[in-house]
Amino acid sequence: MTPKARSEIENADVVVGYGTYIKLIQNIIKKEAEVISGTMGKEAERAQIAVDKAKAGKAVVMVSSGDPGVYGMAGVVLEVAAKDKFAVPVEIVPGVTAATAASAILGAPLISDFAVISLSDLLTPLEKIERRLEAASQADMSIVLYNPQSQGRIEPLAKAYEIMMKHMDPKTPVGIVRQAGREGQNFTITTLKDMLNCDIDMVTTIVVGNSATKVINDKMVTSRGYDIT
Repeated sequence: MTPKARSEIENADVVVGYGTYIKLIQNIIKKEAEVISGTMGKEAERAQIAVDKAKAGKAVVMVSSGDPGVYGMAGVVLEVAAKDKFAVPVEIVPGVTAATAASAILGAPLISDFAVISLSDLLTPLEKIERRLEAASQADMSIVLYNPQSQGRIEPLAKAYEIMMKHMDPKTPVGIVRQAGREGQNFTITTLKDMLNCDIDMVTTIVVGNSATKVINDKMVTSRGYDIT
């Protein structure tokens, strides 16, 4: 997280968020703060609670992982706040999203144009995800896959693999990063052809290179075309 994000959490009267994320920041929440945690799928309800607490004069923090504006809570909080006649000021505090965190761990695979696609079909139909994968794969961009796979959801990753193999070189370097920036962080660099042989779950970020991506000294590097001879 950024120093600004840490400061806001440390000074909050109320901290609201998904239970897993609350646990990750428990040590920086002040003892007297009210903590409201919940489960996946209750995002709108938590946003409403945050807005109601702010209306009562509290300094409220709504926690997301990574950056709140990238698959995070910023959008739903702004939407919920806009419904109310009482104007609640909302500040979006940027964080470090998984794409850039994973990229730094792997080397420099996102040095040129890239696409970020979530494989979660809870809120986005799989057909739309497939169209985005087709477009990104054909455009020769590096691709970052969020929420790739869970125990009960394996079809989207299998479909993504099928689409990328259709349009991209099977030898394209791929980075598999788990727990980026968290305790237990680890990574593997493999190829597109072999990527499904790696352990992949919901705390994994997959970074697929493009035609200019190489592995140099055990790091993924996407060339921008500089003359370094």
